[in-house]
Amino acid sequence: MAIIQTTIDMHVHTTASDGLFSPTEIVAMAAQLGLAAVAITDHDTTAGVKEALIAAEQFHIKLLPGIEISTVADGQEIHVLGYFTNNDDELWQQRLIQLGATRESRNEMLLAKLNELGIVITWQEVIEIAGDAHGSIGRPHFAQILINKGYVNNKQEAFDQYLGEHGKAYVQPLRIHPSDAYQWIKEAGGVAILAHPGIYHNDALVEQLLQAGVDGVEVNHSDHTPDQIEYYQSLAKRYNLLMTAGSDFHGIDEQGTQIHGQLGSVSTSMEVYDQIYLLHRSRMQ
Repeated sequence: MAIIQTTIDMHVHTTASDGLFSPTEIVAMAAQLGLAAVAITDHDTTAGVKEALIAAEQFHIKLLPGIEISTVADGQEIHVLGYFTNNDDELWQQRLIQLGATRESRNEMLLAKLNELGIVITWQEVIEIAGDAHGSIGRPHFAQILINKGYVNNKQEAFDQYLGEHGKAYVQPLRIHPSDAYQWIKEAGGVAILAHPGIYHNDALVEQLLQAGVDGVEVNHSDHTPDQIEYYQSLAKRYNLLMTAGSDFHGIDEQGTQIHGQLGSVSTSMEVYDQIYLLHRSRMQ
């Protein structure tokens, strides 16, 4: 059944980072599902936005340009979504280069750690598996190599045993604090949203981060329980924050595993799109 054309999925990844579909394919799929709009929120890069904007015109759907920035607070990796940033802004572009350098450092550390564990992987193999996303290589790319080489059966095992926070090869480079990401996004005319707070399993930290200058919180996410959704709604109301929703769609991998949610399975009203756009316009004046 098609989704009524008044909703938007605000959290989607493409081949510009660790998604399995190109920006054009994502936009086409969103239009086919009946979404009114879709966001492109690749990790630490806006490389897929231009292609997606062109596709959005072709498929008569609105495009919400975005990014998902990796940060750290109290030793915990925290993700911050940014929408409607001015990607022509010179300072913003310099900061994106910095984010890319941090991600590259993390990947080098991860590769070295895996090799120390006797898992022989070359950088060339990583580049080949990443394809178009070689500028924003992430742990899912390493997970796919571990599957291909027979070390694990699926990506969940790869993260549980090696790549996740408690995995043998987990590494944490020096990253910016979420409050820095909020500021960077705002200075680029964008709107900052704390992503999927439920997966951090630290609501005390989440509440601190919601008081640190963010514009909103991703209340509804594929990995949130109904109780979590209700709780984050209450926090958003308490601190007068925007409430967003997204599937965090990456695609279905070669083993048939759905990564987070299906495209369009978590969405919200286009009123939220309008609220974000108005806030963005006020910052560009």
